[in-house]
Amino acid sequence: MQLRYNYRLSPTPGQRQALARAFGCARVVFNDGLRARTDAREQGLPYVPDGELSTRVITQAKQTPERSWLGEVSAVVLQQALADLNKAYRNFFASITGKRQGPKVAPPRFRSRKDNRQAIRFTRNARFQVTAGGKLRLPKIGDVPVRWSRDLPAEPSSVTVVKDGAGRYFASFVIEVAEQPLPQVEPEAGIDLGLSAFAVLSNGRKIDSPRFLRRAEKKLKRLQRELSRKAKGSNNRAKARQQVARQHAKVADARREFHHQQSTKLIRDTQAIYVEDLAVKGLARTRLAKSVHDAGWSQFLTMLEYKAVLYGRVFHRIDRWFPSSKLCSECGALAESMPLNVREWTCPCGAAHDRDVNAAKNILAAGRAERLNACGAQVRPGPGLAQREEAGSLRGVA
Repeated sequence: MQLRYNYRLSPTPGQRQALARAFGCARVVFNDGLRARTDAREQGLPYVPDGELSTRVITQAKQTPERSWLGEVSAVVLQQALADLNKAYRNFFASITGKRQGPKVAPPRFRSRKDNRQAIRFTRNARFQVTAGGKLRLPKIGDVPVRWSRDLPAEPSSVTVVKDGAGRYFASFVIEVAEQPLPQVEPEAGIDLGLSAFAVLSNGRKIDSPRFLRRAEKKLKRLQRELSRKAKGSNNRAKARQQVARQHAKVADARREFHHQQSTKLIRDTQAIYVEDLAVKGLARTRLAKSVHDAGWSQFLTMLEYKAVLYGRVFHRIDRWFPSSKLCSECGALAESMPLNVREWTCPCGAAHDRDVNAAKNILAAGRAERLNACGAQVRPGPGLAQREEAGSLRGVA
């Protein structure tokens, strides 16, 4: 499987100018290609093929006075910008024809020099390399110092140089990594994600929510107030904007590190993990939007999924409409309603439940049942989790 390894770059002032030139050239080629296809569609002309588009906006454009400066950067950077445009069009066409699953994909849009993120990509054809001194050698840019946090496990197939909104530079290497199965363990876990507690496991363990954004709100409020007082277009406003961006970057970095630590621990300690297929986009449009974004559930689940594949674990999502909170994990009775303010409840069978722990137990049982069903076993509604475990129907699941 392919993984990305990100490292911080520390380019010199001259290299920053060279990178800015490369970002601009890649952006212009992308926009020229998009404009050519847009004009052809508006004029009723055929769709411009990839090869013809490359000749028109790169090869021929370099020979004109208006675009002669495209020759100052690596040709691979320009070709990869067009490759991104072609991929965006393919995804758009596949989306509107129904060949692509998931939400509808919008058509490509023009890139702006004011975008928070600027990126260029070098493939092996560009002959980039990591020097013996530990620097990243990029064509027509030079040897850029890298802050190596760990060694690369293999030879990278490509590297993407990214400048984020906080003005930081990163190198993102694509590495082909072989699966590294961990020794099998017995525990399996159902996970109920929440806001009061970040995650609750079926064994009763609760992972507190660090709420990184909430903790940084006071400082962000002050920085944003200072930003609003700066004159538009001034250098002071640009500096203030970057200070706000850096604070947001710190929050995102802390959240990402927390997700990595918790996902790695869960993968090491459990053989199978079951979670709900949450509608995060829908929840992000409610009054809980800030807390939902602060939790970062999608990023956490993505980490669990790829780490499960990498380390030979099982990761399974259950239906988002499964009533995990309203279902008694002991007898299987379904409550009529369960408002969010109800954190503890007692079933008519006499079982007292913590809302989140009960939901995690039900997620575990439902995930196991779905896996048994996928393997060809007959699964039908029956008693609650405790009775099914006593009957042994949930044992021996790999």
